[in-house]
Amino acid sequence: MSVATPYFDQLFAGNDDPWAFRQRWYERRKRALTLALLTRPRYASVFEPGCANGELSFELAPRCDRLLCCDTASAAVALARSRLLGFAHAQVQQGRLPEQWPTGEFELIVLSELCYYLDADDLRHLIDRALNSLTANGQVLACHWRPAIEGCPQTAEQVHGLLHERLAMPLVATHHEPDFLLDLWSRDGTSVATLEGLR
Repeated sequence: MSVATPYFDQLFAGNDDPWAFRQRWYERRKRALTLALLTRPRYASVFEPGCANGELSFELAPRCDRLLCCDTASAAVALARSRLLGFAHAQVQQGRLPEQWPTGEFELIVLSELCYYLDADDLRHLIDRALNSLTANGQVLACHWRPAIEGCPQTAEQVHGLLHERLAMPLVATHHEPDFLLDLWSRDGTSVATLEGLR
C-alpha cells in the first residue's frame, strides 16, 4: 500500500523543512548533481511531483519556461508557493498522485525522492501517466535515497528498475552512489556532444 497523505501532513506539522533540505550539505550537493545531470540548458515545461517545500523547485525554475509542481500535503504546497513567489511562470498545485495527474505535456518530469512512497501498482500507474504526458523529446529524471525507509513499500533499486523497464527509453545519464540513485531517461538518446556537433 502506498504511504497515505496524513504521513506527510504530520511531517510538515510545525516544521517547514522536515528533511533539512536547506541545512544539509548532502541535500545541497544532491540538488547540484541533479541539475548537472540534465542534458539540456533549458526546458519548455517541467513537472515536479512531490515538490515538498520547493527547494529543488526553486533551482529548476530558472531552467524552464513553465514549471508545475505538486504535493499531497497542504503545508508543503503553501511553502513551495512561497519559495517560488519570484517566478511568474511557476505554479504549485495540491494533488495526490498518480490519481490526480495534471493535464498538459511536459518536456521534463522530475521524480525526486517520491516513488518509494508508492506501491508497485501505483508506481506503474504513475509511470504510465508520465509517458502519456511527455513531449516527443521528453525526459524523466529520477533520484532516490538507497537505504530502506521504514514504512515505504519500495527501495530505490526497485523504483529505478521498474522505471527503466516501463519507460523503455534510453538511459542517457546516470550517477550512482552508496546513498542515492540518480538517472535520466530521454526519448531522444542523442548525446550532448553529438547535439553540439562535437562528434
